[in-house]
Amino acid sequence: MFERPRTGERAVLVRLGLGAPLDPEDLSEFTQLATSAGAIPVATITGTRQRPDPRFFVGSGKAEQIRLEAAACEADIILVDHPLSPSQERNLEKLTGKRVLDRNGLILDIFAQRARSHEGKLQVELAQLKHIASRLVRGWTHLERQRGGGIGLRGPGETQLETDRRLLGQRMKVLTQRLAKLQQQRETGRSARVAIPIPSIALVGYTNAGKSTLFRSLTGEQAYIADQLFATLDPTVRRLKLPGGTQVVAADTVGFIRDLPHELVAAFQSTLTEAREATLLLHVIDASDPRRAEHMAEVDSVLRQIGADAIPGICVFNKIDRLEEEPRIDRGEDGTAQAVWISAARGQGLELLGLAVAERLSRAVHRVRVQLPLTAGAARARLYAAGVVLHERSLDEALELELALPDEELAALLRVTGAKLVPADGDTLESPGTEHRHSAGWR
Repeated sequence: MFERPRTGERAVLVRLGLGAPLDPEDLSEFTQLATSAGAIPVATITGTRQRPDPRFFVGSGKAEQIRLEAAACEADIILVDHPLSPSQERNLEKLTGKRVLDRNGLILDIFAQRARSHEGKLQVELAQLKHIASRLVRGWTHLERQRGGGIGLRGPGETQLETDRRLLGQRMKVLTQRLAKLQQQRETGRSARVAIPIPSIALVGYTNAGKSTLFRSLTGEQAYIADQLFATLDPTVRRLKLPGGTQVVAADTVGFIRDLPHELVAAFQSTLTEAREATLLLHVIDASDPRRAEHMAEVDSVLRQIGADAIPGICVFNKIDRLEEEPRIDRGEDGTAQAVWISAARGQGLELLGLAVAERLSRAVHRVRVQLPLTAGAARARLYAAGVVLHERSLDEALELELALPDEELAALLRVTGAKLVPADGDTLESPGTEHRHSAGWR
């Protein structure tokens, strides 16, 4: 199966600057990835090329240098900070006599180690199988011949490679079916929750920006925190109360990273639904990171891939304790809170963040009157539990409720329960369209 680095394995790190000088920050991040996977870096080889070499990716001279360095350091594995083709991976392994793992395989390994939920494990396994499907030839070159000769063995045969690919295909089919069933169950649960008009916020951001620290500070949840990449993988959802008493649901999501493998983005579509379906996004940013603008762009790119780029959000500049900055709120020309500067670890600026979130959510809340069918008793109970019912009166064949709801929660309520809006003159209106979304930008 998947060849992951075992804890304590000695690794040679390889990173090239393609068409540009090597960025030390990229190399530092790759080193963090390697150590997060449990490897021990014993040597680092760098260089520059205009374009990848089709045979080794790094060129024949650099490949020979890698071979000598790996032998001298008694390395167990060679980690390359670039996506390699199956042939490039095989050629490097044949030359060096060491196992070779590219960037995508390394990130997949870290995700496999960190996945805790059943769905997360299935998603990672499916992504791994897709990644190694074209790399099976590495371990089976001695079994490529068909068993078609000899007494009792004549006739149509099947190579070991074909057998493994067939078994992989069957396993991927099973995983896809299981994930589809879990997704259906998740959507069923979400359909029940959308009738509960509680705004939701999702914490997104570059990995190691401090999302889990902020989540713990806001909710009191003892979330796992570590100074490593992808410390948190599975999303955690908790309810909290904002200044003024507004209740919201907060979700801590997986961190993003540059060159995140496409198969991982595709595999974690359902997990990232917490961000895609949020009322408000909190984009957590390491304010002390000199490359924060680049990391913000990487996060925006992933949000576009999952269809969450149109959701309104607030930039949360974290770790200001490392800078000479004070907690503050940055506002746009219309007075809307656009960014908040905080230190989650020291609890600085959390009150300002709560006020900014409450303010942004209150802008989308409207007082409306709706008529609920008498059969919608469960929906009525959930509305009261959410604390959004301002007034109620009984009619002959319906209940009329005055509510304080954001647009999207109102649309979901009308769609799921069959409720109808009541205008000022008392005539009911049809349900509004559900395709409308707020389109405020990040900055």
